[in-house]
Amino acid sequence: MAMLLGKKVGMTQVYDESGKLLPVTVIQAGPCAVMQVKTGETDGYNAVQFGFDDVKPSRRNNPETGHAKKANTTPKKFVKEMRLPDNAKPECKIGDLITVSVFAESKSVDVIGTSKGKGFAGVMKRHGFGGFPASHGTERKHRAPGSISSFASDAGHGGNLKKGKKMAGHMGSCRVTTKSHSLVAIDEEKNLLVVKGSVPGSAGGYVIVRSSQKV
Repeated sequence: MAMLLGKKVGMTQVYDESGKLLPVTVIQAGPCAVMQVKTGETDGYNAVQFGFDDVKPSRRNNPETGHAKKANTTPKKFVKEMRLPDNAKPECKIGDLITVSVFAESKSVDVIGTSKGKGFAGVMKRHGFGGFPASHGTERKHRAPGSISSFASDAGHGGNLKKGKKMAGHMGSCRVTTKSHSLVAIDEEKNLLVVKGSVPGSAGGYVIVRSSQKV
C-alpha cells in the first residue's frame, strides 16, 4: 500500500475524456523523507515514518532535530508513520525521498485530513434535525432539539442521559477519512495529485494520501 503526506492546495474543475466537467481537489503530495524505519526486532512492529514540509531547526527541539539528522534531512512540520503487516519488510530505507510516482499504478486513493471546525453547533446543523414547524403556533422554538426526557433515564446506571444522545455541541475539527477518490492526474514535476471530489479540511491543511483499501 502506497502512502504520502501532503497539503491541500484547493479545488478546481477539469474536463474528462468524454467532455464532462469534474470537481477536483489539488493536493501537493511529497516529496516525503523517510525519517525512520521500524522493524519487529527493534521496535516491536513494522512501520515507515515519513516527514513532510521543512521547518527551521530553531523551531524544533533538540530531540526532533537530532532525529532528522539521522535521516540526513531537516526537521519536518508534519510527521506520520505507515504501519506495515508483521510479515512485510519495508522496501525503502532511512533517508529516501518518496514522491507522487508511488501512485503511478493507482486508480483511486483515500484521503485523511482534519475537517473544518464549526465551533458550538445546534442539533439542526450538527445532526440534521428537522426542527419545529415554521408556523402553526410554534413560538421561538423553531430550531430547538425537542424533548430529551425519554432518553434521560438510563436504568441501572443512574438518571443521566444515555451516552451518545444527539445534542448540540462541538462540531468539526476532527479526523475524517474520505475513501475511493478517483485519481484524475499526477504531475511528477510539481509533486501534485489531482483527485475527484472534495477532501477534508481547508486549503493549506495537511492530509494523508494512501492507495484505496476498498475500491
